[in-house]
Amino acid sequence: MVRATFSGFNTALSALQANQKRLDITGQNLSNMNTAGYTRQQLEASSLNYTNPVSHYSNGNETAVGFGVSMDRVSQIRDPYLDIQYRSQSADCSYTNRLQTALNSLSKVLDETTISGIRQAFDDIQSTLTSMQDPAKVSDPIYESELRTKMQSVCNLFNQASRQISQAEQNEFQRLTGEGSSEQGDVQKINDILRQIGDLNVQIKRNQVAGHPSLELQDERNLLLDELSGYIPVETRYYKDDAHSGNNAYDYDANGAVIGKKDWPDDLEVSMNYIDAQGKSQKLILVNGSDLGADGLTKNYGQLSVLKGDHQTAASVSDPANISIKFEKAPSYKGNGQVAADVYAELKGIHFEGGSLQASLDMLQKTGTGNVINGSTAVDDVRGYQYYSGKLDQLASTFAKSMNDINNGKNHTDQNLLSNSTDDSTTGITAGNIGISKGWTSGTIHISTDGTNRTDTILDMIAAMKDTKKLNGKTFADYMNNLSTQLASDSSSNQTALKTGTTVLNSIQDSRDSLSGVSLDEEATNMMAYVSAYNAASRLMTALDEVLNTLISNTGA
Repeated sequence: MVRATFSGFNTALSALQANQKRLDITGQNLSNMNTAGYTRQQLEASSLNYTNPVSHYSNGNETAVGFGVSMDRVSQIRDPYLDIQYRSQSADCSYTNRLQTALNSLSKVLDETTISGIRQAFDDIQSTLTSMQDPAKVSDPIYESELRTKMQSVCNLFNQASRQISQAEQNEFQRLTGEGSSEQGDVQKINDILRQIGDLNVQIKRNQVAGHPSLELQDERNLLLDELSGYIPVETRYYKDDAHSGNNAYDYDANGAVIGKKDWPDDLEVSMNYIDAQGKSQKLILVNGSDLGADGLTKNYGQLSVLKGDHQTAASVSDPANISIKFEKAPSYKGNGQVAADVYAELKGIHFEGGSLQASLDMLQKTGTGNVINGSTAVDDVRGYQYYSGKLDQLASTFAKSMNDINNGKNHTDQNLLSNSTDDSTTGITAGNIGISKGWTSGTIHISTDGTNRTDTILDMIAAMKDTKKLNGKTFADYMNNLSTQLASDSSSNQTALKTGTTVLNSIQDSRDSLSGVSLDEEATNMMAYVSAYNAASRLMTALDEVLNTLISNTGA
């Protein structure tokens, strides 16, 4: 017997419709070839071939032939594994990049390879002292004034360096929090991203339930996830909600037998990966799918806030190292029936293995001791602002004490040349407050001429400038030079890590683009194939019409 009259036409029609849809998708891909974050789309199709066809047009022939093509859905061409790789590498690169920004700001202060800085000022002091070895010059007010000017110069340089490091530290705090700046900080940006992802989850889910794939909204969400991964390490998971997972994922007949799987869209969960104070890997749910709670009003996304170490008071730019980032879980999320606890990112709290947020916290709070931090399993392995500020303070304090002790000798305690400029005392001298004492400035204090020879004080000062015992085997000038070298070494090693990480990140992005990006050549090739297939389906329709016409015209009377 001949094939059912209209089944062939249905097959040809399905082919026409499928290839028309493929051409529509090709046009969509080409029109978005330069759209940021766009993912190439494709038509997923399957053959229509029923085991027990029930059709008005069936003719009973036992040899079953397919009934054409089914357009199942339009989907994105995307590899989740590459997304995981990219976001993990993005966290690593963002960490080293933020660290490099901080080190560059320190280099502007401490790199003295091309400028006359603190090291040169020490050399100038030593040169002036050397010229004052002549007994006739020890009490000469001109030479003493020159020495005081050189001392004032080094004090000014100390003060300036301290201010600049403090400013760099405050800038780091602002990059983290946005306080006192017209731009958003990391915390504000993360909050904004979490809110957008949470809202997109709800919108995408509602659209998909209604039968719309919302692929462009998924592209927008993926861009946000990529951006979020630069701030903190994140992980995503697609899952079915409780009402459509487990045994609820299937349809059953009256006898309890499975007759099919429910077609229900996935939810997207976003979690933050961190290391707790005990050194264990943990997760915190920041976006809980599209779950808005039983009342439909509960937020499905968490948020961050900036506090001091007491976890109560808001952090302040005036004390940038005293900072703790509070991470609040998505309110609608409950783990094992219990509300998950909030966590705090701080020196003795949780920490991340990557991300710009962790880099800023490290620069603000770590001092580079190389030891395990008390109360945590994390290592104090970053020489941050406090490290370099502390080293400058130590140098300034040691220098002031050395000069004052020599000038006081054994018989005085009030002939100090250098002091704390805030109260003119010799206690608490730092790089930020070191200055010429009021007595030396007013002329009531002079370079001492006590001793066996009038030049003993000057000679002792010269010896102190060459002494290597007070600063771990280094003179004052060499100590400053070593500090600059240490910073250059930190910067160089970080730049190497950043360059390597960026190369890897670009390689992963190239792999993603080759798969998910739109290729003009590939789309043009596909377009020609689809046009050919469309023409063939049209020719099939014509051929079937001719066959049917022959059958009708040549049979009968």
